[in-house]
Amino acid sequence: MFRPGAPAASPAHLPDGMADAPPATPTQLLDDPQEWLAFGRPCTPAGDPLPAYAAEGGQGNPESTAWDSQVVLEGMHCAACALTIEDALRAVPGVLQADVSSATRRARVVWQPGQVRPSQWMQAVQNAGYRAMPAMDAFARGQRQRESRRALWRWLVAGFCMMQVMMYAWPAYVAQPGDLTGEMEQLLRWASWVITLPMVVFSCGPFFASALRDVRLRRVSMDLPVALGMAITFVVSTAGTFDPSGIFGKEVYYDSLTMFVFFLLTGRWLELRLRDRTAGALEAVMNRLPDSVERRDGATGAFARVATRRLAVGDTIRVLPGEAFPADGCIMAGNTHADEALLTGESTPVARPVGSRVTAGSYNLQSPVEVRVEGTGGQTRFAQIVALMESASLQKPRLALLADRIARPFLVAVLLAAALAAAYWWPSDPGHALMVAVAVLIVTCPCALSLATPVAMLTAAGTLARHGVLVRNLQGLEALAQVDTLVFDKTGTLTRDGMALQAVHIADGGGGWSAGEALALAAALARHSMHPASRAVVAAASASAQPSGERWMVSQVQEDAGLGLTATVKDNAGVVPERKVRLGSARHAGVAPQGDGAALQVVLSAQGPDGATAALARLDLVEDLRSEAPAVVATLLREGVAVQLLSGDRLGAVQRVAAQAGIVQAQGECTPQGKLNALQALQAGGRQVAMVGDGLNDGPVLAGAHASFAFGRAVPLAQSRADFVVLGDSLALVPQAVLLARRTLRVVRQNLWWAAGYNALCVPLAVAGWMPAWLAGLGMALSSLLVVLNAARLARDLPALPAVPEVAAPLAGLAPQPPLNLSKTTLEPV
Repeated sequence: MFRPGAPAASPAHLPDGMADAPPATPTQLLDDPQEWLAFGRPCTPAGDPLPAYAAEGGQGNPESTAWDSQVVLEGMHCAACALTIEDALRAVPGVLQADVSSATRRARVVWQPGQVRPSQWMQAVQNAGYRAMPAMDAFARGQRQRESRRALWRWLVAGFCMMQVMMYAWPAYVAQPGDLTGEMEQLLRWASWVITLPMVVFSCGPFFASALRDVRLRRVSMDLPVALGMAITFVVSTAGTFDPSGIFGKEVYYDSLTMFVFFLLTGRWLELRLRDRTAGALEAVMNRLPDSVERRDGATGAFARVATRRLAVGDTIRVLPGEAFPADGCIMAGNTHADEALLTGESTPVARPVGSRVTAGSYNLQSPVEVRVEGTGGQTRFAQIVALMESASLQKPRLALLADRIARPFLVAVLLAAALAAAYWWPSDPGHALMVAVAVLIVTCPCALSLATPVAMLTAAGTLARHGVLVRNLQGLEALAQVDTLVFDKTGTLTRDGMALQAVHIADGGGGWSAGEALALAAALARHSMHPASRAVVAAASASAQPSGERWMVSQVQEDAGLGLTATVKDNAGVVPERKVRLGSARHAGVAPQGDGAALQVVLSAQGPDGATAALARLDLVEDLRSEAPAVVATLLREGVAVQLLSGDRLGAVQRVAAQAGIVQAQGECTPQGKLNALQALQAGGRQVAMVGDGLNDGPVLAGAHASFAFGRAVPLAQSRADFVVLGDSLALVPQAVLLARRTLRVVRQNLWWAAGYNALCVPLAVAGWMPAWLAGLGMALSSLLVVLNAARLARDLPALPAVPEVAAPLAGLAPQPPLNLSKTTLEPV
């Protein structure tokens, strides 16, 4: 990423045709393909990420695919600005998609390198009157800090000028007729004009600059009516000062001008601070990685500080206490505790001894450690989390899109209303007529309307992110608030990811197989799957010391989601001929189911020389129901949300888990398509359905639900299509998210009603001439501030679940069975 004062890129790194060009500008340095990963990632033309490219460590051809870049915008203040920037970007050939958020002042641009370069679409933003900076650039963060300091200085200057002008205006308010001579009154006017002038030039400068830009580009934004109000008030007061006997000499309005500018700047500054604090989770996450880290030199063995971007897989780094881990890796020396709240939502420090793995973005809390780098850049889980949050922060919920669509027509109506009000009052008093127009211009600015939805949604998303729930889709919050039915998957959702092997049963006519040999063969297949049942089989084989990896050669592996694995297996020992083997449900294995269904049964079958399929062994696995599941189900039922269970497992195992959790309606032996059909049947009956799955084999049903959760730490973030991704290990986050979504929708509705009611009340007062300019400015500032303050209530902790008594199992005789210790797993031939 470029930095102020950094050397220009060499001609060898510039695009074709630029080698003989003049020295590159800072934005042209971003045309170097080596810089693109610093503020974006490769994607499909639709904007979906390309995990394959990230897996190559960014070593693929960057010119061969579209890019998804994130930039920070300077100079924008409202929804109309966001629409203007979007229009400017979409007009650039080669820009495939552009999304701008007025709440976060960020933009997402999907562009094709073969048609356009970053400097070109950034120039389009500049031509529209704004400035775009790479979101990951430290210079961009410094620029925003300087802009914040300038805003504070403008507010302080406006406050000082207001107090001085009010001091000069006070005698006119309290004096009786004849107390003030004409010369004294004129002197006070001149003093007020002198004090007001620096405020108009300095404090009001951004409003005038934005308004001039809008006039030049023939468009309307929210700064235009405000700037017109300021200019009209100052011009009318100046005319009254220079020509006391003229049509505007009856009264001056310096006090009103300074007051409403001060109120306006106060509201904007507080609004900025509150938005940064309550909805700034994305910025906090993106700035979490350190800019530099100590890396061991391969030649000397000494540690030297290098830029984080220079790290590569295999490097050894030293991370000091208080620093964030810059990459995924394994601790080679030292013991410490890590804060992994970003990944799990759990703030309790986690012990990280030698040999344990650490993740990028987590903090080293205790002592220096040496870490071998195993993943950098887009390969890290941290990068996937940032990508999810970036995408969510730039989405526009339905209510926000509605507000954006009416913003521009509303502003045009404001200008017309102000002109009509001035025309109505002009015959009686021109000065008063213009001040009525000023009050209308200021009081009707739709800032509160444009902020009502996005600020609340982003605040709620930030609160969920702090507790380990990532919001992939802001529209999902609105959908989740209306949910009346919640469907759980079983394995990895109601039950923990971990399972335990209870027994191995050799089938009748198993051909002389021992339990250990059957387990070793099953583990050889299971190593090719991430399903919890497969991981349990592998763990049991490792605990029983069965040499599965040396004997069996597995090829042509195919996994049917939710059913099982099929592969061709060759015996390296030459005892068993090569054959096709299946591992999974009885239906997948091609045999008849057996057992009472109390345990999850995985069948190992093989195809004989005659083509017939016969079972070799049956493996019983038991699951561990999450301890909070009964309370979660009871809370959802208490909140009016019906709960169901859909699973691909056998009906007996499903009923056992449903009984423990307190779920009455449960279906087993569902294929992914069967789950989707059941979900669609609920939706056809008028139900608003949310789905909670493990994100591994529930893709169709997660995508088909009104709102969806991908649950479990093993969820591939870049591939999951759920609206919410639960990073933590607590099922309680699901009902808490439902309650927060309902509260968020209530806040959004309150904000919209407040914004609409405020305008409905104040516009008639302003048109009637009963609202002075300073009160209009105060009302405008307070309306936006109240909207943000109301949304800030969502930044508190997640709603606490009420204490719920233990739920009795609705299906008698299905007592919970705790998983057995792997070291004591029994291998029982039948």
